[in-house]
Amino acid sequence: MTKRSKSSHRWLERQRRDPYARRAQQEGQISRAHFKLEQLDDRFHFLRKGMRVLELGAAPGGWTRFLEDRVAGGLLIACDSRPVAAGGETIVIAGEFGEDATDAAIQAALAGRWLDLVLSDMAPNISGVRAQDQAQSMYLADLALDAAVRWLQPGGDLVVKLFQGEGVDAWVAGVRERFVKIYLVKPKASRADSREVYAVARSYLGAVPTAD
Repeated sequence: MTKRSKSSHRWLERQRRDPYARRAQQEGQISRAHFKLEQLDDRFHFLRKGMRVLELGAAPGGWTRFLEDRVAGGLLIACDSRPVAAGGETIVIAGEFGEDATDAAIQAALAGRWLDLVLSDMAPNISGVRAQDQAQSMYLADLALDAAVRWLQPGGDLVVKLFQGEGVDAWVAGVRERFVKIYLVKPKASRADSREVYAVARSYLGAVPTAD
């Protein structure tokens, strides 16, 4: 029998102690991430039936299943290079967001329609080098903002996972120029020892005019 590494044992022990991981298993949820999105929506009420949503970093599908119920009758596009558990009405795009082929597939799925909401739960592959991981995290946040600027209709919302650290303040300042309000929130379902927070930006102001 293959022995588990110390890090694997620590992960399993943390899962056993985590009330949201246990609850996800008991309720048949794909992942504990379901409860993060549920708590964010309970506070901000950004989901409604019939809306058009782009979900970035959708794997394994914890948010996707929740979204399918909340935005039923609308359009849900779930994007990730890894497999996503999704219902038949959801458009799943396999690929890294930011790559030309992936972006083109999203554009085609929209078929000229605007989005009401862009959600990003994208996170970097952790290298253990904090500065490198933080830089990659901010790059992913920039990609999510780019998606909002490209496809979000005025009045739409943006929700993005961030990791507290260098670059966050500047990113928030940039978002504040494009949205009426922005909030940084740590859902109860986020682990207490995690630097993870979520930016909830409300009411997109529309494209910023460029100087001639």
